[in-house]
Amino acid sequence: MPSRRKFLTHSCALGVAGATLSSSLLQLGLARTVAARDDDYRALVCVLLAGGNDSFNMLVPLDDDQYQAYRGYRSDLALPQDDLLPLQGVAGNGRQYGLHPGMTALQSLFNDGDAALLCNVGTLLEPWQGAGGRLPLGLYSHADQIQQWQTSVADQRMAQGWGGRIADILQGPDPVNGISMNVSLSGSNVFQSGQTVAEYSISPAGDGAPGLNGYDDGTAAGDFRKAMVDGLLAVEQQHILRSEYRRRLQSAVDAQQFFTAALSSAPPLATAFSAGYFSQSLRQIARVISARRAIGASRQTFFVLVGGWDHHDEVLANQAAMLPQISAGLAEFRDAMVELGLNDNVTTFTTSDFGRTLTSNGRGSDHGWGGHHIVMGGAVRGRTFYGDFPELDPSNPLDTGRGRYAPTTSVDEYFAELALWFGVSPSELETVLPNVGKFYSPGSSSAPLGFLL
Repeated sequence: MPSRRKFLTHSCALGVAGATLSSSLLQLGLARTVAARDDDYRALVCVLLAGGNDSFNMLVPLDDDQYQAYRGYRSDLALPQDDLLPLQGVAGNGRQYGLHPGMTALQSLFNDGDAALLCNVGTLLEPWQGAGGRLPLGLYSHADQIQQWQTSVADQRMAQGWGGRIADILQGPDPVNGISMNVSLSGSNVFQSGQTVAEYSISPAGDGAPGLNGYDDGTAAGDFRKAMVDGLLAVEQQHILRSEYRRRLQSAVDAQQFFTAALSSAPPLATAFSAGYFSQSLRQIARVISARRAIGASRQTFFVLVGGWDHHDEVLANQAAMLPQISAGLAEFRDAMVELGLNDNVTTFTTSDFGRTLTSNGRGSDHGWGGHHIVMGGAVRGRTFYGDFPELDPSNPLDTGRGRYAPTTSVDEYFAELALWFGVSPSELETVLPNVGKFYSPGSSSAPLGFLL
């Protein structure tokens, strides 16, 4: 159980819960349930592969000429052509591609039409103009690029993310039952932080919601701590700071108690999940989604960070261990959404700091720019490649050096598609994504990329 300081950090900014610490918590919460019909419910699940996934070894050209170009770039990092998992879809350039050999589950998801692949996506200030064009702030920098993928603002550093801005619009400062529509499995993050909205942090294990140490743990000591804390919270404080602290602590306790009760009310999932961190995080997300009515949620975003992708060495061994976990977790989560009857209502998507150099540094790859990403869900127009996989050729003007390819699809277009599907109106799209107008007209009758129904 976390400390009081951590508990407050995770919970106290979430507003006043609409329940008490009594057995009527869940009933009171249900009384505040908003329109949470399954046909109206939607969720976005953001998977951040932190460190910069070498996605040119996740998605590889199968055509002989482009595979040989890939092999020439990658040298010791090249995957054997016969080991690649063929994908049934044909890209807009008429070429065929294969997945990393450890991603058999993703191959099935793609070929079954439940997943699509976005090619060569990255941060941009404007469509790529060549060597004289404007560059994102801190290009190739972990700190800047991981932030820009979460803010969708490439020319300044800021603390508000595009998921937080969505919640500012759709939720406002008073979350239903004290539970933010933005739920994080990885603590505080930029993506879900808004002007008035903070994420509600939970863990992959147990009941998820953090609570006070030893509070109401079913022991005699826990009963004593509960009585002491409740007694202190019952005292009206005259000092403004003490009064605010009391209010926020009470709000956090109420929200945690309510969330735990709501999650316990949901029927257990039959879908089996693997034991690793990523799969268990997705399992917890599935449990929260299954409790959406009790929580009172009609819109939710989820955030899970999977670190360790900065493979300056041993990229082949590291990806052989890590990519299968991502692939399997996504397939398990899809199965859980099918079990809940919500596969069409939940869209999962990947992000990362950047792509990596196609050239080897001798044992791994270095920081790059454009990279490839996965989108999954029943609303995804699957078995299709979106964006443009660049022709692998050192003379390609997109190659800015060492096989660092400038993106041909901006994160703004990527996220605009997700935001519009989620329920953001075209008139509010530039509030959520300030730079989107450089790549897509919010008033357009066509979708930004077209990968969602």
